[in-house]
Amino acid sequence: MLCMRSLVTLSLSLLALAGPANARTLGSISFTPCELSGTGSALVKAECARFDVPENPDAGGRSITLQLALIPARAPRPEHDIVVMLAGGPGQAATEAFPDVAPAFETLRKNRHILLIDQRGTGKSNPLKCALPDWSDPATTAPAALRAQAQRCLDAARKHSDPRWYTTTDAVRDLETVRQSMGGPRLNLLGVSYGTRVALEYLRRHPHAVRSAVLDAVVPPELALPGDHAANLDDALARIFAACRAAPDCAQRFGDPARTLDKLRAQLALRPVAATLQDPRTHVPLRQPLTLELLAGVVRLYAYQPETAALLPLLLDEAAQGRAGPLVGQAELIYKRLGDSLAHGMELSVICTEDAPFLRPNPNEQGRLLGAQLGELTREQCAVWPRGTLPADFKLPVSADAPVLLLSGELDPVTPPRYAEQVARTLPRSRALVLKGQGHSAIIRGCVPRLVRQFIDAADAAALDPSCLDPLAAMPAFTSFQGPPP
Repeated sequence: MLCMRSLVTLSLSLLALAGPANARTLGSISFTPCELSGTGSALVKAECARFDVPENPDAGGRSITLQLALIPARAPRPEHDIVVMLAGGPGQAATEAFPDVAPAFETLRKNRHILLIDQRGTGKSNPLKCALPDWSDPATTAPAALRAQAQRCLDAARKHSDPRWYTTTDAVRDLETVRQSMGGPRLNLLGVSYGTRVALEYLRRHPHAVRSAVLDAVVPPELALPGDHAANLDDALARIFAACRAAPDCAQRFGDPARTLDKLRAQLALRPVAATLQDPRTHVPLRQPLTLELLAGVVRLYAYQPETAALLPLLLDEAAQGRAGPLVGQAELIYKRLGDSLAHGMELSVICTEDAPFLRPNPNEQGRLLGAQLGELTREQCAVWPRGTLPADFKLPVSADAPVLLLSGELDPVTPPRYAEQVARTLPRSRALVLKGQGHSAIIRGCVPRLVRQFIDAADAAALDPSCLDPLAAMPAFTSFQGPPP
């Protein structure tokens, strides 16, 4: 018989093997309770785990740790397949992006776990974090300054990483390693923006592991970022400004916002305009110039969503009348948020490997709002940043038999609906939906969460009835800072 001391020792040993209280084990990975926070104030209860992978899978040496989070299903016996959200950017962390879109996933949680993985180089997965260029200061966006900034970022990254191993290919390998360690469940991929590139590449490499895929704001594999950005933005702005001209209240208040923008561009091409404002974060008075580069950057980012696009006629009109403070203040807010949410070093690892080698000078960019600034930024920083290895078929279309739902915003200035149509051509069980009046990323809009749930439940895009999307429309333009006309 065992003595009391032996029984106590055995009990403690069994508890240690069982892991911490409230732990959930999927395959060989144990998750424990945690909270996720995003760019806003939302907190999401989750279960987190740390998972080690080799940085370079083809050689021994350094391992890196990935941050995983599980949003558990509410059902006591959930489906065996799980949903995986793949974040955008490149450079966003899934665990940080999820809280801002969590309501869109509530219906999915009824029967399925949702898995989040901070892609290597983002969030808490050995992040490659460094500053973005300051578009308010032309000196920092000169070619030599861009290279110097990339070199400083690279010097910091090399203290804990080899940036060649932080590409989409490496992220796909990580996802498959995690899936196998969780017991090999089939996946329902939900990629947003750059996350659609990850989803498509995973579908290419592991088609039998994919039960379904939702691609929201689709990036075709053939695309070289930021090759089409200038043209896509001008197309979206033309539609946004045409809607203002067609709305009596907007037209009476602002006339033609396209002409106002042209007037501002001509003025700023000669010299920056000083703006006085309160710092939107510290409320300290400051003076900051409105430059042509800053104007282009703010207009581009505000065109992403209908709520911010509705502010553009007002902000442009204020700046044209000598009151550039509101526009510059918005730039301060949006660039600070962008810098907080993106790991720029990881972004460079992806773009310098997967896009920069395929970029070609485009004479059609001259005269466009963005001009060639994004291409120049990419070329200068990628002249410094090391490249990873690109599979020979990486830029080819993806062909697979999995059911795929593709979502696009009609006014998306980055990934227009034609990209989804292009990708759908080689996916025989796919269906592309376009949301009227919407911009970049559709997952939180209208009845989309319900449609996504129905699609994943049935794994059948053809069976969907998308008529619930018909009421969607662009947000009316703000005619004052109090909002649109009543």
